Amino acid sequence: MAKKTVATLQGSSKRLTKAIKMVKSPKTGAYTFVESVMSPELVNDWLSKQ
Repeated sequence: MAKKTVATLQGSSKRLTKAIKMVKSPKTGAYTFVESVMSPELVNDWLSKQ
């Protein structure tokens, strides 16, 4: 399950995107958020991974 909240960050030389994914813990069942800053082309691949 992914929370598709994507904020665009403007850098001096590169265009980067911050993606936040909501991940359910198999042990406790609680949800946690995983954040990552990456190139906009890689966001959909990162969100589709589990």
